[in-house]
Amino acid sequence: MSKENTEAQAQAPRGINHLVLNVRNLEVSHRFWTEIIGFRCVAELKPIPGRKRPKMRFYSGLDAEGHVTHHDLALAEVQEAETNGGDREKWDLMPSRTGINHVAIAWPDRESWLKQLEFLQAKGVPFHRRTNHGMTHSVYISDPDGHGIEVLYELPREVWEHDIDGAQNYSEQLPTEGEASLVDRTVNPVFGEQAPSGAGRP
Repeated sequence: MSKENTEAQAQAPRGINHLVLNVRNLEVSHRFWTEIIGFRCVAELKPIPGRKRPKMRFYSGLDAEGHVTHHDLALAEVQEAETNGGDREKWDLMPSRTGINHVAIAWPDRESWLKQLEFLQAKGVPFHRRTNHGMTHSVYISDPDGHGIEVLYELPREVWEHDIDGAQNYSEQLPTEGEASLVDRTVNPVFGEQAPSGAGRP
């Protein structure tokens, strides 16, 4: 291919395909991501004689049509020598270390999201933050290794598509404990051009 035909810029990706997390204890993390978050384990790396392989499992949610994906998440257990550095610091949206800040996981709609919040609270999972963003309503929790997780549902596209910057900068902090943390309003601000009537209601 000649230089004249080479694309002048990168092609826009569809999005992030999957995330791999390094974990200290695969069994503990497996229970959290399946029993608490609700992913399904779809595969596990099997040993190959004479070849070193990671201890790794793969997990799937559902796509827009309700079908299992090949995997959205993978967990890889770190080697024993790498687990002796002490506990991870508590998750914070503004951390003092590099690495993954948080992974955002979307539920299909407001109703399933609210049911998930009730489930998390019943299981004793702490809510670190509860925020209504301009494009999502979100609760931030963390897994057993301190990886941040944003539990969210997306607001209708017409609420935020005309001013993504404005929607990203909108942040309403809400209670993180008790019944007040499970209350979710159904009327939301619309950013940019005026959306059709009812567009602000998820």
